[in-house]
Amino acid sequence: MKLSQLLTAPNQLTLLRMMFLPFIVINLAGGHYTWALTLFVLAGFSDALDGLLARTLHQQTVLGQYLDPIADKLLLSTVFLVLSILHKIPWKFTVLVFSRDISIVCASAVLYAIAGLRDFRPSIFGKANTFAQVAAVFFVLLLEVQHVRWIAIARLTFLRATFFFTIISGLHYIFVVGRRLRTNHAAPTTSG
Repeated sequence: MKLSQLLTAPNQLTLLRMMFLPFIVINLAGGHYTWALTLFVLAGFSDALDGLLARTLHQQTVLGQYLDPIADKLLLSTVFLVLSILHKIPWKFTVLVFSRDISIVCASAVLYAIAGLRDFRPSIFGKANTFAQVAAVFFVLLLEVQHVRWIAIARLTFLRATFFFTIISGLHYIFVVGRRLRTNHAAPTTSG
């Protein structure tokens, strides 16, 4: 059954997106920003396409629910890290992005282990954060290809949006988890 989930078109696209990552990093490290940008855009396109295919073909799977956000986080976190190493993104943004993502992964693992909680769908703030990160990376790379003032402004705007939504989505996640834990803890006492 797991193999059949892996072979669905949306999950194959997600795996393809993960395979773009080393080539994006190689091009960034080599200073080939046009190629890095092209591959990043293709990865983003495959992300949109796999979601559309999953809904259209009714191929939404449990594996896809986990694989898709993992692929997104892996791509964005790695690109943020490499761009900070290359001094294209200030470290404060990357540290904040990593801190939030690592905290969420650790908290999710602990909550699953101690309370069996595992359904953590992205909130509107989480989606806004992902959009801001994608746009920030896009404009950081585009600025390396074309040094135009409006691109520099867009780059700064989306980096600031990333900073804001990373904090807001992190706080919202803490709130939601706290509420779910209280509900989960209160459920046995009300039924007993």
